[in-house]
Amino acid sequence: MSVIETIADVKNTFLSRREMTCNFAGLGGKLKKSEAVKMVTKEYKLDGKVVIPIRLKTHVGRPTISGTFYVYDDEVLAKKHIDPTIFARLEKAKDKLEEEAKAAAEAKASETKDAPEESKEKSE
Repeated sequence: MSVIETIADVKNTFLSRREMTCNFAGLGGKLKKSEAVKMVTKEYKLDGKVVIPIRLKTHVGRPTISGTFYVYDDEVLAKKHIDPTIFARLEKAKDKLEEEAKAAAEAKASETKDAPEESKEKSE
């Protein structure tokens, strides 16, 4: 059984986009927008399209999240239709994730680099 359940999937021809509403079961309080976008992109095979998370809403008393996503074929068109602050927030979150990944990789590299020296000291 899939974690994602489609509630609504509408093709808005006037705005040239696809509007999707999905439920994410069992992920209440644990799901980030970037993770939700990756899950939706993978589930509905939307590679090469621009998926914009508009809203993730948690339900009180239930471990369910409802998400609204807009899917565009062209990023330029998406930037014309959607508020620029949404793109700024998404870019900021993306940069933060990249920095965290880079810091984790550096920490792991320093651990592996320091580990052989400690074992040499113990043996002497």
